[in-house]
Amino acid sequence: MSWAVEEWKEGLSPRVLQKIHELESQVDKLKKECQQRQFQLESLEAALQKQKQKVENEKNEAATLKRETQSLMELCDSLEKAKQKISHDLQVKESQINIQSGQLNSSKKEIERLEQELKR
Repeated sequence: MSWAVEEWKEGLSPRVLQKIHELESQVDKLKKECQQRQFQLESLEAALQKQKQKVENEKNEAATLKRETQSLMELCDSLEKAKQKISHDLQVKESQINIQSGQLNSSKKEIERLEQELKR
């Protein structure tokens, strides 16, 4: 079969045949180079897709962390408000205890005075 491919070259001068051989070699070389570059391109495209996926995953993780941070901040605010309410309630109760303690002391003194009166 190769004889049919080579048949068109019959009768050409050796110089022309040499030039054809050089051109065919150059074509083969360029085909190989093209294949290598195509492989490089495919590899780079795969790496790009991998990086895009990585960036997308990082964005998703960042969004998740942002939501979690927001949730924690809201929880902290809620806990701070609860702490302030409990602190206020404690102050109110301490005030009530002080008032009742004063009333108790006053009542004790009144009882002592009445007891002294009874003894006389």
